[in-house]
Amino acid sequence: MAFDIDTVKQLGLSVADGVKPKKQELGQEQFLKLMTTQMTHQDPTKPMENGDFLAQMAQFSTVEGIGSLNDAFNSFAGSMTSSQSIQASGLVGKSVSVPSNQGVLGVISPLTGNIKLNGATNQVTVNIKDQSGTVVKTLNLGSQSEGLKKFEWDGLLEDGSHATPGVYSVDAQASIDGQNSALATFMAAKVESVDLGDPQKGVILNLGQLGAVEFSKVKQVF
Repeated sequence: MAFDIDTVKQLGLSVADGVKPKKQELGQEQFLKLMTTQMTHQDPTKPMENGDFLAQMAQFSTVEGIGSLNDAFNSFAGSMTSSQSIQASGLVGKSVSVPSNQGVLGVISPLTGNIKLNGATNQVTVNIKDQSGTVVKTLNLGSQSEGLKKFEWDGLLEDGSHATPGVYSVDAQASIDGQNSALATFMAAKVESVDLGDPQKGVILNLGQLGAVEFSKVKQVF
């Protein structure tokens, strides 16, 4: 709640000449002192209206209530971050599924992911591309119902040889209600470490060759 200098002087309070107040808002103690001084110096023939008095009290209650609410929210946010940190730390060494169009083919582990279908289809195609954008493998998943559907590639190429382990891009398509639609893909990767350092970003999972991803974006845990 703010008061200008003239109001303060009218209530019998003083401000040093040439010194500008550092702040214009009052805390609870200053507010009560100012209100008491105001009542002491008011004209007995013109007492303060009940409505004006209650309005001042309501203003201070609102400001104080907002401050308490902010404190409570900050405390709640802090506990949520701590809870996420505990959950995320337990994921180290496990595989998670996150929104991505890139996957990792390991030396002994397949490239694994999921597609999201918004309706039933009689044909789903997943194209796997190398870093130059060339399609090295096409997976035909056939008919599928609505929902998340798993796919994986063991690295076997059309000529019978095995692809080089590393990062590959993926795009999936399906014919739904007569329309050829691009599908959202969720790729699996192993959690190598957890970063808790930046409260603004939240908990970050480091997924090796797939980079870093926010903990909140995890779709599944394997």
